[in-house]
Amino acid sequence: MDIKAKVEELVKKIQSDEALQAQFKKDPVKAVEGMVGVDLPDDTINSIVTGVKAKLNLDKLGGLFGKK
Repeated sequence: MDIKAKVEELVKKIQSDEALQAQFKKDPVKAVEGMVGVDLPDDTINSIVTGVKAKLNLDKLGGLFGKK
């Protein structure tokens, strides 16, 4: 599994769906497991969750810097 590609895919899904955003904020591991649909080892899920969190935070910061 290409974790980087999966992170990008999940970030797009989360950003476009408010229900997924709420679920990810409440329980990111469960949200990712539900979106992936496959039972993955804990270390893989945790890597994906960490990547998604980092990407979402970078996107938020980028938006802040772009505003005037």
